[in-house]
Amino acid sequence: MTPATGEADRSDAGLAPLMEAARGAMGRAYAPYSGFPVGAAVLADDGAMFLGVNVENASYPLGMCAERVAVGTAAAAGVRRLAAVAVASQGEPPATPCGACRQVLAEFNPSLVVLVGGASGPWARYTLDQLLPHPFLHGGARHGV
Repeated sequence: MTPATGEADRSDAGLAPLMEAARGAMGRAYAPYSGFPVGAAVLADDGAMFLGVNVENASYPLGMCAERVAVGTAAAAGVRRLAAVAVASQGEPPATPCGACRQVLAEFNPSLVVLVGGASGPWARYTLDQLLPHPFLHGGARHGV
């Protein structure tokens, strides 16, 4: 959080703890079928952080992505505006949010910062509107914005 405004710090240095939290969460993913653990951390505009992991199911379509788990946790805490999301996976290159997750994230900020990285090392930085340039927004409204 920036001391002057109380808002989330979106600089690379300010977002490093977000990526580290996503990397830490990755180790707690429930991925017995794919063997592909994913961790996510979302950052609310007020600086609060919420974690998520992918949760697989024997009925494959019922699995949940880490990003949507983190967003659901944030929403349950009353968050309506996100500043950033970090996603950590073992893929090379690291996985970006899937289309469904991009759409869910857009509900809470169509231009939020998106970080993707592996278990360690550097990460890539995007904005959601780069990854999803034309989100579906109910009636054109920008909920959560």
